[in-house]
Amino acid sequence: MESESIDRIIDGCINSEPRYQRMIYERFRGYACRLVFRYIYRYEKAMDVVTDGFVKAFTHFSQFRKPIGGDSEKLLIGWLKQIMINTAIDELRRHDMSPEIGGIPEQLWQLPDKSANAELKLLYKDLIGLVKELPPNYRIVFNLYVIDGYTHNEIAELMNVPVGTSKSCLSRARTILQSKLRKMNEIRLCRI
Repeated sequence: MESESIDRIIDGCINSEPRYQRMIYERFRGYACRLVFRYIYRYEKAMDVVTDGFVKAFTHFSQFRKPIGGDSEKLLIGWLKQIMINTAIDELRRHDMSPEIGGIPEQLWQLPDKSANAELKLLYKDLIGLVKELPPNYRIVFNLYVIDGYTHNEIAELMNVPVGTSKSCLSRARTILQSKLRKMNEIRLCRI
C-alpha cells in the first residue's frame, strides 16, 4: 500500500478496480470498525454494517471528489466516516433504535489503525465502554455530537427528532457520564 499514492488508490477505486478497493478496505477497516462499534455493539452486526458501509462507498466512489492540492486522505477519511455513521444509524433505525448489549470484543482494538497512538487508544476504549452503557438515544446523540462533530441540527435531521430532543439527550448523556466518571475516580482513590 505504501508504494501507491493515496491519490492513485482513490483513482483506482473511482474506476472500480478491485485491487485498489482491497487496499482501501485493508487500510481503513480498523478505523471503520471502531467507528461503527460506537453505535452497534454486537460484533457480528457491527462487522455487517462495516461491510455494508464499504459496499456503499465502493458503489458511490465516483461521487468522491479529491481536493485540488489538498489532503486527499483526510477528505477520504471524512467521507468514509459519514458513510459508516449513516449506515450504522440506518441499521439502528431498522430496529427502532433498540439498545445494543454485549461486551466490547478485544479483537476490535487489535485491528490496525495507523492514525492512533497507544495512550489515546486506551482512553478511547475506556470512554467507549462508558458510552456503551448510556440509553440508546443518549448514546447516539453523544457519539454524533461529541465524538463525530455533528451539529444538533444535523443530528435532528439524521435521527428524525426535534433539535431540542438532540440537545436534551446530549445534556442527559453528559450528566450520566460525569456521574460514572466521578464514581470511577472515587473507586480508584479508595484503592490507593
